[in-house]
Amino acid sequence: MASFKTEICKGLSDREIVRLSLGDIAYFACLVLKYELRLLGYVKKISQSDQEEAEDILQEAFIKIWKNLNGYDPRLTLESWLFRIVHNETISFWRKRKSYGKDRTVTIDDERLLEIFAEDQTSETNIDLIYKLIENVLPMLKQEYREVLVLKFLEDKSYEEISDILKIPEGTVATRINRAKKSFRALSAGKFDNTIFK
Repeated sequence: MASFKTEICKGLSDREIVRLSLGDIAYFACLVLKYELRLLGYVKKISQSDQEEAEDILQEAFIKIWKNLNGYDPRLTLESWLFRIVHNETISFWRKRKSYGKDRTVTIDDERLLEIFAEDQTSETNIDLIYKLIENVLPMLKQEYREVLVLKFLEDKSYEEISDILKIPEGTVATRINRAKKSFRALSAGKFDNTIFK
């Protein structure tokens, strides 16, 4: 069955997947197959969820995506629309929790995050230390700062795309990214001298 789903997905654009899914639920698997791993990583990075919690959040998000597929606005990219729903579901999940779990840490396995550090800080001997710093600092950032940093530096989203996903003006996106960088630098002060975002 999995190979059949993979086969029917080949060569389909996002718009074709949406159109075909509305007529045959089997095609919705194409959307899941295409975006599942990336969206799961996004949930884990912004929420500090473990694998099981992140999978639960994403499953609920995919149910909402399916239920709202008719309401997809083709003026948005499908990817931005999916990220918006997954983002909202993740925030909703954490708002329902009574305690935030401050002893949790986030696991960062995406080497692109190293781009936030100056070139001379990413030598072979410093890589492990940098990852440790990121794991310790990212969870301490306010949710709104963590969101924009993950979207900008891990997901390579443009200001316009971040604006679509978070439903905030592009000017607010720029302000939050700037403040998030300052906050990250302040929290990591003393770990690296004059560490800056590119």
